[in-house]
Order: sequence, then C-alpha cells, then structure tokens
Amino acid sequence: MTRRRAYPLTVGLLFAACLGSRSGHAEGALLSVDQQGLNALIADGQAAAAFEWAFEAGDELSEFKFTGDQGVGANIGEGRRFTRIPRADLTGPGEWATHFPSREGGANATSCISCHSAPIANGAGGVAMNVVVDPGHTGDPRQYLERNTTPLFALSIPQRLAEEMSVELYLQREAARVQACKAGTATAELLAKSVSFGTLVLTRTGDDPCVVDTDTSGLTGIDADLVVRPFGWKGNHATLRSFTRGAAHNELGLQATELVGGEDGDFDGVIDELSVGDITALTIYMAALERPVSLVELNDIGLLEMKDADIRKVTAGENRFAKIGCSSCHTPSMSINDPVFREPSRVPGYVETLFPDGTNPADHALRWDTAVSFDMRSDQPNNLVILDSGEAYHLGALEVDAAGAGLAHWYTDLKRHDMGEALSDPSDPLGIGASMFLTRSLAGVGSTGPWLHDGRATTLNEAIEAHGGEGARSRAAYNLLTELQKAEVLAFLENLVIYHNDPDH
Repeated sequence: MTRRRAYPLTVGLLFAACLGSRSGHAEGALLSVDQQGLNALIADGQAAAAFEWAFEAGDELSEFKFTGDQGVGANIGEGRRFTRIPRADLTGPGEWATHFPSREGGANATSCISCHSAPIANGAGGVAMNVVVDPGHTGDPRQYLERNTTPLFALSIPQRLAEEMSVELYLQREAARVQACKAGTATAELLAKSVSFGTLVLTRTGDDPCVVDTDTSGLTGIDADLVVRPFGWKGNHATLRSFTRGAAHNELGLQATELVGGEDGDFDGVIDELSVGDITALTIYMAALERPVSLVELNDIGLLEMKDADIRKVTAGENRFAKIGCSSCHTPSMSINDPVFREPSRVPGYVETLFPDGTNPADHALRWDTAVSFDMRSDQPNNLVILDSGEAYHLGALEVDAAGAGLAHWYTDLKRHDMGEALSDPSDPLGIGASMFLTRSLAGVGSTGPWLHDGRATTLNEAIEAHGGEGARSRAAYNLLTELQKAEVLAFLENLVIYHNDPDH
C-alpha cells in the first residue's frame, strides 16, 4: 500500500472515495480522473503535482472494489455478471459472445488487487487467480488458454527498455534502406541493447524516388514492424496503457471510454466506465510502483541480515546462472539512456494515433506535449527509506550506474522465444506461435510463485526443468550440476524479491 497524500485542488476535481459523480450509488463511489485537469497542472508548471495526483488516483483505482452500478462485470448471459470460464456458447442478444471488443474471458473480479495480491498488493497471483481465455471463441475447453497473474511493480522499466530498443532497430533499418538505395541491396543485422533480433534484407525495386522491398523472414522474436512489445505472456502489447485497457475490459468488465466510446459494449447498462484520465492514472501508478529488489541489496543497506554463507551461495548461484546459459535470454541488466517515463509516449510504435474506438486521443486531451511524466531514478513515491546512518536511500527508484545513467536489472531480453512443445498453448489465436513466449522477467521472481505462463511450476526447480525449445540447452546444463550447485542457482533466484517498506509499521 502506498503513502497517502492530499490531491491538488487547483483544478477543482478531487479523486477519492466520496459521494461522487461516477455512475452508481453514492456509497463508495469514485470521481473520474480528469485528463484535462492533469494537463492544466502541467501547463501551469506543476508537472510534479500532476504526477503525484495521477499516481495516487491510480492507487485508489487499483484497490477500489467496483460495483455493478459502476460498470464492473458484464452481461454474461443467464442473468450472470461474472464467469471464470469463457462462454462462447452464449450468443443471445447482449450475451458473452456478442460483446465488443470481442471478449477473451471473464469478467472475473471486482478489483485489480483481488488478483494481484501475492506477496503483497500489486503483486502476482496464486494458481487460483489464473485466468482462462478463449480468444478464438472456440467454445472448446481443449483450446482454452490459461494465464497466471504477473506482478505490477515498476512497469515503466520494461516499457522504456522496449522503446529504446525499438528506436535502435528503426535506425538500423533506415541505415540499411539508405544503403540499399545506393547499392541495390543491403542486409541489416538487428541488435538492440546487445540482443539480436535477426536480419532484414532490403532490395531496391524502384528509383527516383527510391523504393525498397524488405524481406523480414530473417527476423527472430519480434514482429515485422520492429516494435518490441514488453507486455503480455506472448509479448503482444507495446504499451502499459494498452495492456491496462485490455485487462480492465476482460478481467473486470470495465470498459474504458477510449475502448468503446459512448457505447455499452458489454451490455451491462453502464457506459463511460473508465475515463481517459482513469487509464492514464492506472498507467502512471503501475509505471511508478517500486522496483523489485534482492535480499543481498536489502542486507547491504541494513534492512535485513544475511549470513555470510548465504551471501556466498547467492553469488555463486548468480555466476552459475550465467555459466549454464540462462542469462542469454534472462539478461541481467540493461541501461536506460533516457530514464523519464511519459504517458503518452513520444516514441513511434508506442504512440496511438487513434484510440480503439476510432477517436483521436488529442480530442480527449491526451497529448504528448502535456504528458504526465516522472524520472525513474528519483520520483517514485514508495520505498524511500532512511538508513540507520540517517541517509536517505531510494530503494524504489531505478538504479543508476557510476555515470548516473539508469540501470535496469530486469532479467529479460524482451524477445519472444520458442519454449518447446511441452509448454505450447493448445491453440494460437494471436498467430504468434503456440510455443512462442516473451522471456519472463525474473525481477521479483523469488516472491511470485507459482511460475510459468499457466502456473504449472510450483517450485523454481520445476520451472527450470520445464524449459524446452530454445531453453533446452540451459535446462540440460542445469541438470548436469550437482545438487549443491543447483541449490546455489535456486538461492540466487529466490534472492530476487518484492519488498515494500511501510513507514507506519
């Protein structure tokens, strides 16, 4: 839970539990977040206040238990509002299979933290919190997909990493285009933050102006548009905003205005269930939550005490983790050149020119020139701790290197990999590949079991043993280790934890 702060009054709109203007009864209602109010603060030179307001509003939204009068749930059919099982069989007027956008699963919850709760609020979910989805509306349980709930902490990190990686790839593609225009053909070896995404072959097919044909068959782990998509088990969402909007629709049955406009796409009798400002607030909140840490770091700053033998075990495990090849996909660290998160983003591929409802975001006051932003190295509200020495240590902020640049320990290459037949989904409704999954971040992995996309692994050892496909070689190397050496690897992983400092306790 976060520290509570007063909301800015200068725009005349408080966001808090109160007798409110959101649809539904007064008891427990919420006032919608006003995107124009956030913009007004920024235009008035109060960008920090806009960030603070958005963060606190997002906190309230994530914890709030919505009611049916406020739009939670959906018209499943059969008089029901919630379902854990996809109901493609319910095709009557307004029922599950007729909702728009097309429903993948649910609705199955009344608040974000009812699923994101382990080990603390905003965390992961146990296997009982798995969601079952049927994106293809097959109505066949054998084709359903099951997804484990992932934690929400510091999600500015994967988005900023992805944005910077994509820009690198765009520049390499453009350099190859220029070369192809000169020489007739060119090959681009795509490399971003030391991660290889394969090759592009460009061939000139026309002159004055130059026209090139691009062969994308050599790409690996990324779409042809070169947009690194860091969200979703399949890596199918580029932005935190897009992922949040989809989760609200599918899991909570809360349809954002930007998703369906003024329509009632889930036929529950409520429209405008989440405002544009609400989605901005939720995005900023999850982006600015505290980062996962390690037990060794907590020991180093005096927040817990580890035995020397345990520290040596973790260190040995980290070295062995790299030696057996796990770090080739679970990249331990990457730099972030510009550690400012902005909502909305300015980076091509991460900017929506149109909302899903077909309207222009600028017409809803969502503009890049008044983006809500924060410095990931310093501005997060949580986990600013005072050490025994009296020194302030911002445990929640992005780490920095010796030169002051951002340094993300996120343990992923943000690339899709073939994980083998045993881990394959029973269907491939997204067309990405049944066995293809985004490399799961290991930040906080010691706190977030069960593991893997469907929560099948009850221990980290089981999760390693399940790796196939491109992970088979590292699994084989792991199996050649002695039991003591395996224990060292597991100790390293268990050392990567989620921590929340509560100054009131």
